[in-house]
Parts: sequence; C-alpha cells; structure tokens
Amino acid sequence: EWLFEVIIYGLKQIFGNWHVFLYCFVCLSSLMFTLYYANKKMVYHNVLFTILWFSFFIIMMFYVRGRPHMMSFVFLSLTTYFLYDLYKNEGSKKIYFLPLVAVLWSNAHGGSSNLSYLLCLLFMVVGSFQFKYSKIEAKRLTKKQYKKYALAMILCMVSVCINFNGFKIFLYPYQSMMDTTMLQNVVEWRNTSVSELSHYPYFILLILIVFIFLFSKKKVELLDFVLFGFCTYLGLKSIRFWPYTYIMMSYIVFHYVGKRETDKGTYLGMFILSLIFIASFFVKQQSIFHPSDQYALSSKDIAIIQKTKPARLFNMYDYGGDLIYHNIPVFVDSRVDPYSKINYKDYLIFSNMQGNYETLMEKYNFDYLLIDCKYPVYNYLKDNPDVELIYQNGDIYYYKKKNY
Repeated sequence: EWLFEVIIYGLKQIFGNWHVFLYCFVCLSSLMFTLYYANKKMVYHNVLFTILWFSFFIIMMFYVRGRPHMMSFVFLSLTTYFLYDLYKNEGSKKIYFLPLVAVLWSNAHGGSSNLSYLLCLLFMVVGSFQFKYSKIEAKRLTKKQYKKYALAMILCMVSVCINFNGFKIFLYPYQSMMDTTMLQNVVEWRNTSVSELSHYPYFILLILIVFIFLFSKKKVELLDFVLFGFCTYLGLKSIRFWPYTYIMMSYIVFHYVGKRETDKGTYLGMFILSLIFIASFFVKQQSIFHPSDQYALSSKDIAIIQKTKPARLFNMYDYGGDLIYHNIPVFVDSRVDPYSKINYKDYLIFSNMQGNYETLMEKYNFDYLLIDCKYPVYNYLKDNPDVELIYQNGDIYYYKKKNY
C-alpha cells in the first residue's frame, strides 16, 4: 500500500487534517464520473430509475475512510469499463490501459489488484459459450476479442508483480482468504447476514437487480448474469465487497431498463428525495467531514504513554494506529495482516481471556498494558496483584507491571 501512503502523506502535508476529506472526495467523485461516463447515453432514458439507482450509492458511504480501498473502487470501475468496452466493440483499444491500472492498483492496494486479471479470465471463460435458453443468451467472443483479453490478462498478471513486494502481492489475496483467524475476527471481513438490520440495504440492492433481470424485455446476457453471481458471492462472503457489487453492476443494469417518459415534477421529487437520503447519511457520519475527530486516543492519553516509554506494550487493536503515528511500539494494530501469522491469535486469546491467556503475560513479558474496559481482559487485570493502574480516561485503562 506504499503508493497510497505516499499520496495520503503528501495531502496531509499540504492540507493538514482535511487531507482525509479531500482524499475521499476525489476518490468518490472520480468513481461517480466513471460510472456516469460509461452510461451517459442511457441514464436519461429512464430518469426515475437513474435517480433510484444512484440513490444506492449510499452503500459506498459506509466505506468512506482515509484508506486505500477508496482507490480500489476507482480502479475496479475503470477495469470493468475497459472490459465491457471491448465486449461491446471488438475494435476497442482501451483494454490496453488495463495493465497500467493493474500496476497502480497493486502498489496502492495490493489485496484487491488480482481482480484485474481474474475479471479478464471470467470474460474469456463465459465468452466461450453461445446459446439461447429461456431468458438467458450467451454470445461467443470473436478471435480478436479473445486475443485482446488473453493479452490483457497476461500483462495484468505481470503488472501485479511490479511492486516492492514482487510475487508476494500476487499470492497475498489467496493466502488472506485462507486465513480463518483473520476472516472470523476482523469486522470488515464478516459475512453478510439477514439477522443484521444494517445489512438490508445490500439485500435490497440484490433484489432490485434480480427484478430488473426478470422483468426486462431484453434477453439477459450470460456474461451479465455470471458477473452478477460473482459479485453476489463476494458480497455475501464479506461485507467489504458490497461496493464491488454496486460498481460492477452499474455497468450492466441500465442496459435492461426500458425508456420511460416522466414529467418534470416527478423528476424533481425523486431528485430531492435522493439528496435527502444521501445527505441524512452524511449528517450521521459527521466524522467524514471532521477527520481530526477520528482518533481513538486523545492527546492526553498519548502524552501519558509517551512519558512512561513502554518497551513491551500490550495494546488493543483499535489503538494501534494512533500509537504508531506517535512512534510508540505496538503489539498489534488494525492492519491485522502483518500479525496474523505471528501474534494475532495470542492477542485474541489474551484480550478475550480464552484458553491459556494467563501464560501470555509471562511469554511476552509486557511492561505496560493499554486496554479497553469493555474487553474481558479488563476483569483479569483489575484484580491482578502483579499490575497497577496508573491512568484511566473513559474506557481507556493503562496498567504498569509492578517492579518495572
């Protein structure tokens, strides 16, 4: 993610604490532009549907953060655009920009960059069929299209490896998907569930797409149907992939919606409702506009910790980023990946008081412990004669091991 780090650091130096807002704004604006540009001839055929569809852009808002996945959204949109442009026109040369996107993607957010060549493969495999069955219609690719997709796929596979980590980035996504500890415990990797009300917007989006396919007067192309299945699988497997479904399906759904004449009053009403819908979310998520308020630890908390100069600090997952920013060594931080095969399991065992949690104090020889009282480890430490509480602020408790 070094490229993202360089960009966000540069913005921080120029714009101060507003760098997060600017970064998110540019990424979202770029994404909206690519989606509009790809559908510019169809968005006016049925303005009611266009307004309805872009109202679901609110799904993106759940992921507005100063993190590299925002760049991935733009790269995914460009990738889908180049692939579909060739699918609709065998003479298209835009596909040759895809390796460049793959290089930038692998250096900005390597974990998702494998989609650049996987989607090429998907287009090639589905494009091998030609048939008509009920409402599904498969169209075989021409030899020219095959060659271009194949060349783009090979170049993208090479491009993904052009980074400071080399071939490791190529393997990384597959290794992560097999890391059950990380998948089960990192919030953004959890499965989409019907039991959680906050997940319903995604289910409503899926139902809307199914209805569009079912009631469209046009035949549903096999490629569109398979891509929808691929998006749905990713989205149900992990909530972090919800935006991927919305982005890729934005290149498909407008094709299946018929023209509709609508009076200006209805246009205005739908437009206003959409603005209210999206604006209400922004009001709720005020931290988007006040990025300086997103710190887990206050300046006072940091000052206390810096004064004690911990050498072997145990800290909660959520505090890692703030500690690293102030050059304080951490036990774990919210990236998880660097720790998943080293000490992340021990972090979970200790913070949740599971298994042999008591032995971990001796194993790591912690000199200080920075914990959240909402975690079970608080109950262990508060009555532990080997540690003493030296600072407390809200839910934050800072302990020192005695005799240090």
